Amino acid sequence: MKNKNNNRGGGNFPQQTHFIGVLLPEDITLTLEDCRRYMREAYGCKSDHATPIHVTLVPPFRLPDEYSTGDLARAIENEVIPKGLGFTAHINNFDAFGDRTLFAKVVTDEKWVALRDAVFSAVIKAAPGCTKKDGRPFQGHISVSNRDIPTGVMTGALQVMNELNLAEDFPVDNVTIFERQNGKWVSAVSLIF
Repeated sequence: MKNKNNNRGGGNFPQQTHFIGVLLPEDITLTLEDCRRYMREAYGCKSDHATPIHVTLVPPFRLPDEYSTGDLARAIENEVIPKGLGFTAHINNFDAFGDRTLFAKVVTDEKWVALRDAVFSAVIKAAPGCTKKDGRPFQGHISVSNRDIPTGVMTGALQVMNELNLAEDFPVDNVTIFERQNGKWVSAVSLIF
C-alpha cells in the first residue's frame, strides 16, 4: 500500500502523514480523555483531541510516496520488536510546555531513549531521509491540550489537573504507527512486544 497523501500543508512544508508512538492502556486513556473533555468544556480547546492518547517516539513527518506504512511496519517488526525493549513506565501528574501544551508527565527513563532511538533507526532505514532526529533530550509526555489553549489560563488549568494526583504505571508494550487519514490521526498499525 503506497502513501497516497500528496497534499501540502500550510506554508512551504509538506503535509505530515505519519508519526510513531506508544498507545496507552484503556484505563489511562479514559482518564486522559476526561481531561481533554474538561479542557474543551472549560476553555474551548479542541486541537488534536481526536488523536488517540499516546506517547510520541518519532514526531510527525511526511512519508515520501515511494514508501508505505507497511514498509515502516516491517522495519519496526524486524529491527525493534525482537530487541524486547518493552518496560513499565510511570506517569507523575501534569505539567506544561509554556502556555502552549498541557500534558501528563511521563517519568524520564533511559529505556524511553533506547526505544525511541531504535524506532528512529528503523524508520530511517525503511524510508531514508523522511525525518530527522530531534536534537533535544527526549521528554516523554502525553498531550492533553495544545496549540489552542487561551492565553493566561494555563496556571489554573494545570492546578485543576494536578488535583487529580495522577500517578500511574503503564506497560510500554507496543510501537504504533499513526497515519493521517481524512485530516485526522489514526492508529494504523500496532506492533506488540
